[in-house]
Amino acid sequence: MRQVFTSSDPLSAARDDGRIQELLDRAAIEDCLVRYCRAIDRCDAELLRGVYWPDAIDDHVFWRGNAQAFVDFCMPILKTRDQTLHSVCNFLIRIDGNDARVECHFHAYERVRRKDGTSNDITMWGRYLDRMEKRVGEWRIADRRVLLDSWRIWDDSADWERGLFGKHGIEVGRHGDADPSAALFGDRLRRG
Repeated sequence: MRQVFTSSDPLSAARDDGRIQELLDRAAIEDCLVRYCRAIDRCDAELLRGVYWPDAIDDHVFWRGNAQAFVDFCMPILKTRDQTLHSVCNFLIRIDGNDARVECHFHAYERVRRKDGTSNDITMWGRYLDRMEKRVGEWRIADRRVLLDSWRIWDDSADWERGLFGKHGIEVGRHGDADPSAALFGDRLRRG
């Protein structure tokens, strides 16, 4: 027989509810940051706009201003890249009501096409320092500062013609609906 423990102590129940809400908030914050990476890599401007509040500020090393304008600025640049891959980890989150301070590490890869048609790779490591706000039950970025801790600009790029370990026909990530994940998720990323 399964035993269920309940507390008749209202203070204990309130503490438990608060802990559950904090876990839900942390999951929502992490989801927002992962959607940011996906939006950047798939060049999905609509999804990217949805991770920022309309009045958010983004200080992105080489660009500072309204985050919605940052989307307009970065999308044409990202679309010139053959591939990009952004990932986040090491989430440090401190929640105070509807305000959160968040630091997470990122790793970014970009395959850049030179004017002569050849490619080279760029890898970057750093941190996103975000102040996030919960408005109408949703967490989004209100203020972001990007710190670069290291980077490397490579002279060449992975040789996709040779394949991985000599295996040809390996599928790589693509922009927008050309990426296999578009069929997997459909419009589910835009629904809360």
